[in-house]
Amino acid sequence: MVEQAVRPIVEAIVARAPKGWTHAVLHGRAGRGGTGVTGGYSRQQERWNTGLPNPYEELMALAERVREDRGWEPISLEIQCRPSGEYRLVAFSDAISRVTGMSSGFQVVLDPDYQLPQPGQHQQPGTAAPTGDPELAVARFRAYLERRAAILGHPEELPPPATAAAIEEAERRLGHRLPADLRALYLIADGDGLGHHHRYLFQGNAWLSLESMVAEHTEWGAGERPWYGWDLEWDAVVFDTTPTDTVRRCGGHPGWLRFGTSEDGNFLAADTAPARDGRPGQIIRTGRDYDEGPTYVADSITSLLGHYLELMDQGAYEKDGDHISLLEPDHDPAPQQIIGGDIPDEVPPTLQAMHINNVTGLVDLAPLTAAPRLRRLHLNHSATADLTPVRELPVESLRISLTEGDLTPLEAHPHLTSIDLTTTAPADITSLRTVPHLRGLDLSGADVANLPVLADLPDLRYLSLTARQWTTLLDEAKVPPTLTAALLADTNATFDDALAWAARLGLSTDNALRVTGTLTTVGG
Repeated sequence: MVEQAVRPIVEAIVARAPKGWTHAVLHGRAGRGGTGVTGGYSRQQERWNTGLPNPYEELMALAERVREDRGWEPISLEIQCRPSGEYRLVAFSDAISRVTGMSSGFQVVLDPDYQLPQPGQHQQPGTAAPTGDPELAVARFRAYLERRAAILGHPEELPPPATAAAIEEAERRLGHRLPADLRALYLIADGDGLGHHHRYLFQGNAWLSLESMVAEHTEWGAGERPWYGWDLEWDAVVFDTTPTDTVRRCGGHPGWLRFGTSEDGNFLAADTAPARDGRPGQIIRTGRDYDEGPTYVADSITSLLGHYLELMDQGAYEKDGDHISLLEPDHDPAPQQIIGGDIPDEVPPTLQAMHINNVTGLVDLAPLTAAPRLRRLHLNHSATADLTPVRELPVESLRISLTEGDLTPLEAHPHLTSIDLTTTAPADITSLRTVPHLRGLDLSGADVANLPVLADLPDLRYLSLTARQWTTLLDEAKVPPTLTAALLADTNATFDDALAWAARLGLSTDNALRVTGTLTTVGG
């Protein structure tokens, strides 16, 4: 069964092969969620020629056969073939997968249930009282509807009110009480949608019914942020909001009750679990485009409605048919992130991420001390000789190319969670033993003489090394005890290499699937 499912994929690879090809490798992932492939063809005059097909239906059929045979869902696979018609399939569960991007190679996940904590989970909670006022919110909402009716020339039909019993049932299913002012609005109307038609009362956002709010909450895993895989998550950062310390630094949270949607994966939410300087019931934006952190909107739905009325009083709106768009005043927000080039002459104090790209000569990091909220510092094709300024900054994700190899300025750094280190001189990583929250480390571009120190890191969850570095570490039995995911940073490694490496890390790979064969007819 599996053997028969492989052949159509090989035939597709051969059919697309360029003239003079000598070898082809397809790395793939396939399962109920779809397929994805990387790889290419090699020729005598060039290393790789892309253009591999992605035979979707054939890969899905193969995944189905393997799922029936081994129970894996999804699967990772590698198919190698040659002009002679010889081919070889190696497949395994997606505990091992080929990754590309900043770091390429094979990734192994040793504990699929573990996910890195988000900083907002441990932030100090807010203790202030809510600012929302149910009576004022109702008065403002009714005034808002009246002004909209005057502009449109007719009142807008809304759904009937939600009952108190329906609200209580929704709150039970949400696991949180609605803010009192938002609750009062549901006693006027259960959202703004009739059938599939919405009024988009909240600045282009459809106001969800109670049932839809509960469904969104359930679908998003009780408000938790989606997990995108270790290759994307190991050095991820969540930014702070403006004002600072009002909203938890999370990509998602069970206490964020999504009541409005722009229908593109983004939401307005009532925050029932604010950070230290926030207020319960404050309004935020969260969702698909807010993985690096939510956006603060207003301290309550009451205040948000007041803002809408002010804009209408100013004539700051546009009418298009039966839709009204409120026009926010133009403003130039203080930059949170700078990408490209060297450090600017004036570093904005609001800066939370700095990407320094393609700088000739050594970069002096000292000016960045003017950014007391800096969380991410990445040097790409750029280098520095002194990490001392980082000691004074709340940097969590550090990608650095270091000429001197001196890591002592990072000793006991209270914020660092990930380091991607490249060196041009041998580096001593002893200082990293004192970094209490270091969970991700990429040393594949570094010259490190004392790799066994890694076994002393207290909570290292992700580690990327070259094949040679891994051999050194494994031969000395010095793998970090808390390791959850790892990367074999070797672009030339085969799936068989990855299986052998993963086995040394403790993953059982004895049941890996291997199939060989030869096509009877192959084009030149």
